[in-house]
Amino acid sequence: MTPQLAVVGLVVDDMAKSLAFYRLLGLDIPLDSDSEPHVAAALPGGLQIMWDTVDTVRSFDPTWSPAAGSPRVGLAFRCGSPAEVDRVYREFVDAGHPGHLEPWDAFWGQRYAVVRDPDGNGVDLFCPLS
Repeated sequence: MTPQLAVVGLVVDDMAKSLAFYRLLGLDIPLDSDSEPHVAAALPGGLQIMWDTVDTVRSFDPTWSPAAGSPRVGLAFRCGSPAEVDRVYREFVDAGHPGHLEPWDAFWGQRYAVVRDPDGNGVDLFCPLS
C-alpha cells in the first residue's frame, strides 16, 4: 500500500487560543477540549487535523523544538467567493489575529490572503477568481 496523507498535526503553545482560531474557520471542535493536551477533528474527505501541546510532544520526544525562525506549518482554506476571502480575512484581523498578506488578486487566478494563527503558522484563504 502506498502511504496516504491522513492527518495534519499542529504543535501549539496554547491549546485554547489555537482551537478558538480554527473554530472561526468553521472547524467542528468540541468546546470542552480547550484544556486537553491532544485534540482531533475530522475534515471533509476523511482527513483529520490534530493539535498537540508542546508538553505533549516533548513527553515522547524530549528533544523536540520548533523550526527556528519560521512558521511550523501552512494551511489553506478554500472560500466560496472572492468576497468571502475579504470578509473572512477582515473577521480574523478584527478578532485580533495578525494579518500577514491582505487580500489580493493573485497572478495564478485566485483571490488570496494570509492570516497567522496563534502559533505564527500561515493560514491561507483563497478562491478562484472565475
